[in-house]
Amino acid sequence: MNNYTFLSATILLVLITDPIGNISIFANALKHVAPERRPFVIVREIMIAFVLLLTFMFVGEKFLEVMNLSELSLQIGGGVILFLIAIRMVFPPPAGPEEEVLVEPLIVPLAIPMIAGPSALATVLLLVSQQPERRLEWIGALCVTMLVSAVVLLSAERIQRIVGDRVVIALERLMGLVLVSVAIEMMLSGAKVFILRLMNGQGL
Repeated sequence: MNNYTFLSATILLVLITDPIGNISIFANALKHVAPERRPFVIVREIMIAFVLLLTFMFVGEKFLEVMNLSELSLQIGGGVILFLIAIRMVFPPPAGPEEEVLVEPLIVPLAIPMIAGPSALATVLLLVSQQPERRLEWIGALCVTMLVSAVVLLSAERIQRIVGDRVVIALERLMGLVLVSVAIEMMLSGAKVFILRLMNGQGL
């Protein structure tokens, strides 16, 4: 079991929601939205993602019971998802023709899956299932994460203008590299527990 602190959980959630990497995606999705309305849309999408992630924090344990999933399988599966997403951050696929969003985006694709994607949902489930007694800490970590996303995305145009696209890409790849290490640690920790259980005649 990974014993996360408030700080490490916050950093993990920030890395997973990837506000730096979302800058260009949000900019493209909001291209046809009136400039004065963009802050409202950004805040709305962040709030939708926050409500979804917060809901998973409270129904996560019931969800695991209904789906007959163990904490260990969630940890290993979450590690695999994080690893795949982190690899895409470090080695992004070739850019294809971008689809222009001609209407104001709602929920998809900004709130889901760009902020509250599968990896973020799996992570909040994992945090609460491993240490449910610290739920308030995880809610606080999620609040800080959403605040960071809001600050970064509301300042996206200014950030791009000041530091340039290359620096934004470099920061995203650095975050991806850190996330690769976190994902591998999750998988190794889960595999270690699984092997110990097998040796003791237990299963998942």
